[in-house]
Amino acid sequence: MTSSARPPAYTMRQLFVFVAVAETGTIRAAAERLHVSQSAVSLALTELERGLRTQLCVRRRAHGVQLTPTGERVLVRARVLLEQAGDLAAAASGAEGELTGPLAIGCYSSLGPTLLPRLLYEFAQQHPRVTVDFVEDNQDRLTARLTSGELDLAIVYDLDLSPELRRTRMDTRQPAVLLPAGHRLADEPALDLTELAEEPMVLLDVPPSSFHALQVCDRAGFTPRIRYRPKNFETARALVGRGLGWTLLIQRPHHDVTYEGLGLVVRNEVNPPITPVDIILVWSPTVLLSKAARAFVDFATAESDAQPQDL
Repeated sequence: MTSSARPPAYTMRQLFVFVAVAETGTIRAAAERLHVSQSAVSLALTELERGLRTQLCVRRRAHGVQLTPTGERVLVRARVLLEQAGDLAAAASGAEGELTGPLAIGCYSSLGPTLLPRLLYEFAQQHPRVTVDFVEDNQDRLTARLTSGELDLAIVYDLDLSPELRRTRMDTRQPAVLLPAGHRLADEPALDLTELAEEPMVLLDVPPSSFHALQVCDRAGFTPRIRYRPKNFETARALVGRGLGWTLLIQRPHHDVTYEGLGLVVRNEVNPPITPVDIILVWSPTVLLSKAARAFVDFATAESDAQPQDL
C-alpha cells in the first residue's frame, strides 16, 4: 500500500452478504443461506451502500430485492474480489500450489458433445479440487451470462461476437453440407450449393449456426427453402438421414451416421468455398479471471491444439 492509498470503506463480509442477497433475491433467503438473522443481512447491505455512497438495490417487502444498474456492476466486481480474497488466503496458508474453488463454464450447445467431456475430464485430472459447473446454451445467452458474471468462461464459435470480449483460439472447424445417403449429388467431385436451392433445407435454428448457414446460402446467391427448424444438433442430422432435407453444420461427430443408424454424406468441398470457423474461449473484459479460470484458459488452448482436427 502506498502512502496515498486509503483503506476501503467496505468489508469483505459486506460484499459476501451482498452477493448472497443478489443471488437469492431476498433478504430472508440470503439470511438462511448465511445462517444469520435477516436484520444482520439488512444492516450489512445498508453499511455497504453507505460506504460506497450509492444504492445497490431496491428492497420491496413483497417482491424481494431488485439490483440497480450500479448494483449489477458492483456484483461482478464483488465476485472477483471475493475470489481474490480466497486466493490470498490460500497463499498465506501455503496451499496456493493446488487450485481450488468454483469455475462456471458456458458452452455452445452443439459443441458440448464433441468437445466439452474431454476438456472437463482432463482438467479434473490436473486440478481435482476445482469444482467445474457448465451450462449449454445458444451464443447470445452465453455472452449475456458472461457479462452478468454468472459465467467465468464460455466456449463458442467466433461468429457475431462483440469485439470487446477477450478471447483465445482453441481450434478450427470446417463447415460442411450434409446429404442423405444416396442423394443425387453425393458423388459429385465438388458440390455446387446452388444445386440445392430448390430442395428442402433443415436449418439448425440456434444462433449463431442459423445465421451462419443462411449467410453461406446468401453468398452463394440463393435463399434456402427451409422445411424444418430443429434446435438440436442430432435432430438436424436425423432429419437429413431420413431424406427430409439437407443441412449445413459446423460440427461433425466421428461417425457419419444418425441415432437410427442411417448414413450421411458429408461434403466439405463446396462451391463457393465456405470459410473455416474458429472455436474460441471467451470472457468478459470487465472481469479479472480467477486462478482456476486462468488455468482453464491455458489448459484448454494447449489441449485443443494437441488434438487431431478430424471432427
